[in-house]
Amino acid sequence: MEKMTRRSLLALPLLAPFAALVSAGTRGQEAGQVPKLVLGAKTPMSLPREKIRRRYFPDVTLTTHEGKQVRFYEDLIKDKVVVINMMYAECDGVCPRITSNLVKLQRLFGAEMGRDIFFYSLTLKPEKDGPAALNHYAKMHKVGPGWSLLTGKPADMELLRRKLGFTNPNPEVDKDSSQHIGNIRFGNEPQMLWAACPGQAKAKWIHESISWLMRRPEVLAKAS
Repeated sequence: MEKMTRRSLLALPLLAPFAALVSAGTRGQEAGQVPKLVLGAKTPMSLPREKIRRRYFPDVTLTTHEGKQVRFYEDLIKDKVVVINMMYAECDGVCPRITSNLVKLQRLFGAEMGRDIFFYSLTLKPEKDGPAALNHYAKMHKVGPGWSLLTGKPADMELLRRKLGFTNPNPEVDKDSSQHIGNIRFGNEPQMLWAACPGQAKAKWIHESISWLMRRPEVLAKAS
């Protein structure tokens, strides 16, 4: 794989439909509408942020690998820095490799996991991946605190897949879950900053890119 820098990782991405997120987020920042990020605190909703929420983050109810029911936006995404990927427990293709890479990323974040950043792995096969199957997968891959594997109603999981842009433009490929997109999405929800990269990119490069997104607005402004 060609060497990837922080800037190239951040530029990869936003494959539609997330291109609109960047545009809306940038306009919000220019208008002075973006609140400073204080993780764990509830921040007010700007108009661009609310539009993004309505369009891309349906607040469907999901179940974690630990059997806890959560709402996708209100409990998992709102006011947080997050990493999102899609997988399924019996996948023998790209899923185990991406999960192993995310484990490396988990180690790099260390104590920040579950406090400053959260990982979410959404199943592509909810009809097979109940909480027990996902919990077994989590233990097998040494998934730690701050990382939830999630399942839900098949229609809701498909809705999330499409809203988050984990789709292939070729409809024949797209309907085959064994050939699913191997990207990860990551974002700073209150700052409306979102990007994507290959799930098998070097963990240290992904860590650098996400750490950059976690900075305060005035630091981001100076770096741009």
